[in-house]
Amino acid sequence: MASPLILLTPLTALAMGFPGVRAQFGTDFAVAALVSAVVAPVVGFVVAHVGHRRRARRRFTVMGAVSGVPILYIWVFAVLLAECPDGYHC
Repeated sequence: MASPLILLTPLTALAMGFPGVRAQFGTDFAVAALVSAVVAPVVGFVVAHVGHRRRARRRFTVMGAVSGVPILYIWVFAVLLAECPDGYHC
């Protein structure tokens, strides 16, 4: 649940008048948000799998899917489609 807050912290600092925070720590916050969105479901799933907890495995699978959708959205629209200039078909 903290991933969106971590991801938006540099933008909040910029809006509050601290552009140095975004310039210096923006990528660090983005990586921390990405890691926390990916690592938590994976570690939870592995622990639930080792402990033979079926319901917990399902919950962590759903958690991973919910965390993966925004990451996939950002990857497709911010990275892949940004490489194609307007008017060109990639």
